[in-house]
Amino acid sequence: MKGATKYCCYAAAAAEYCCPAAMPKTPVVPKTPVVPKTVLRDTTAKPGYRKGYVFQSKTHQPVDTTFAAAHTALDEITSAGDGYSRAPGEDGVGGWLAHRSDLGKPGSGPGLDWIDVVRSDPEGTVGASLDYVRGFRPAGAALTHPPRILVLYGSLREESFSRKMAHECARLLEAMGADVRVFNPNGLPVRDPALERHPKVEELRNLSIWSEGHVWVSPELHGSISGVFKNQIDWIPLSTGSVRPTQGRCAAIMQIEGGSQSFNCVNEMRKLARWMRMPCVTNQSSVAKAWQEFDEHGRMKDSSYRDRVIDVMEECYKFVMIMREHADYLVDRYSERKQVAALGRLSTIGDRNPAAGGR
Repeated sequence: MKGATKYCCYAAAAAEYCCPAAMPKTPVVPKTPVVPKTVLRDTTAKPGYRKGYVFQSKTHQPVDTTFAAAHTALDEITSAGDGYSRAPGEDGVGGWLAHRSDLGKPGSGPGLDWIDVVRSDPEGTVGASLDYVRGFRPAGAALTHPPRILVLYGSLREESFSRKMAHECARLLEAMGADVRVFNPNGLPVRDPALERHPKVEELRNLSIWSEGHVWVSPELHGSISGVFKNQIDWIPLSTGSVRPTQGRCAAIMQIEGGSQSFNCVNEMRKLARWMRMPCVTNQSSVAKAWQEFDEHGRMKDSSYRDRVIDVMEECYKFVMIMREHADYLVDRYSERKQVAALGRLSTIGDRNPAAGGR
């Protein structure tokens, strides 16, 4: 299949399938013991997972990038768990929970706590809530941990509207039960292969490996996504070795405008997601005249725009819950199984072009 229907996932050269009893096994790709200190790994085998590989730049050595590999290893990115804080550390890394007003309370935020209202409708005034989403489990689901979702936004301003909306998205997802991390793009250098060991680059890439889904929020500038947002996407490798490290992760897309509503950014982001082999949530959000839609605390006001944001996050949560169970099986590719049969492994960029050392 081609285009948006070609949903690829982690490593067609695998040791196990999501449905191991129903499908034959392929040869196991040998692992390398060489692992950068910040690469997420899990040394425990998890039943039901296949083994996928992403490759370190320059050396093209395989590193496990399956959901299992990243299950409990995110603490390796920081020396003392500083990432789970409201502000980055001295090296600029962390601050993944900046959206919370109470660090110990998922979904919390400043000002009016409208998230709690849509979560449970405690006074019965709305007639709808997100309570049922928390209990959603696909039939036959093998995974029990909360869905892991990475949120990216496209501005460096502290008071940017894309940042405010990204934080609202994070709160909503936490209210549904997701494990959410928001990446702060401040300090991320402009894409340069010579800077691939920069702390912010490693942080972003490892958060992407950790994730099972992404939420993308960009302001519209000159009819397209912002340079800040595109720079983050450029730093996530499109193809490292033989597989895309983002393949199989769902993406939810949203944009912010200062003026009238358009869909330029979300259309561009769908194209990016397709190229990165990420299935997109079918719904999307475009918030016009954003300066009218947020209060002094950075919270979205009650409106049809806010309802749409809630809809998109609800669909994102459900998409991730469903896709993470079956993505490996759904996108297992004949051509890659053929490579493994011939070479005993997947071919890499180095095999196809020895001079390739990064774009």
